Amino acid sequence: MQEKKLKIEKLAMRISFLGTVGFAAAEFLIFLIAGSRAVLMDFVFDFVDVILIGPLMFLIPYLYKPESERHPYGYGQVESLFIIMKYLALVVVDVVLLYDNVVTILHGGHTINAGTVFLYEMISSIGTLTMCLVLKYLSRKYESMIIEAEIFSWKIYVYTSAGLALAFLLAILLKKTPYAFLIPYMDPVIASVMAVVLIIRPIREIIANTRNLLLFSAPPETVEEVRKVAEEELKKYSCRIKFLEVIQTGRKTWVEIYIDSESDVVVLHHLRLVRDAIRTRLGKDFDQLYVELIPDLPG
Repeated sequence: MQEKKLKIEKLAMRISFLGTVGFAAAEFLIFLIAGSRAVLMDFVFDFVDVILIGPLMFLIPYLYKPESERHPYGYGQVESLFIIMKYLALVVVDVVLLYDNVVTILHGGHTINAGTVFLYEMISSIGTLTMCLVLKYLSRKYESMIIEAEIFSWKIYVYTSAGLALAFLLAILLKKTPYAFLIPYMDPVIASVMAVVLIIRPIREIIANTRNLLLFSAPPETVEEVRKVAEEELKKYSCRIKFLEVIQTGRKTWVEIYIDSESDVVVLHHLRLVRDAIRTRLGKDFDQLYVELIPDLPG
């Protein structure tokens, strides 16, 4: 199963990489032709993606390597580190482009070839939607943080392409109307709105994966979900939780449960049954789950 999932992830990333390269090249060409800052913003985001996706494709096999004494948490933190780097780069690019567009607005905007941009964005919205559906199809059986991040990126491209197409259609329709004076502001205003909207997800991902990288406890809702299942399974054998720790590193979730028994007797066979039951019940919600049950010895 792990080997099949690895192949699917590598295939999905290869498709996403080639698609991103193709769209980045097209966006740069359209920027040169039409001079649109909104298209330039799309190009820069895609260019950063191209730079980061390449190394990630070589990283994927390491994410399936088991933990060892040298790497007690496997390579899960490498995935968190990569995602932080990816989204941090996007935040920096986003802020720089937002500043540039605000300056352009304050200086009276600029005129672009709205018809060319509209036609390109219509084609782009169809292409990005196709990419999103292909990746969704590939990930239908296996959850993957990496593929989910790529699907999210392509979803954003779908929304932005469709939104830009409508916005530049409006710019075309404003010609020969009393509102034609707004046309020079359309492109930088649209690009600024895109910058504000696009920065939200990267900031959230940076915060979440920094917690993972520093081995902080999982979010309270995750801990409570694990606690509820563990308590139900332990209760069957008259055991209870003394201490629970849930740590997430990338796609891996580590659960350590210190337990004691009402009779002060812990049967190893029962622990194995409880561990397997917890893994089975939580396995649907967690990608790679590790559960350890540890008898709490009196001090």
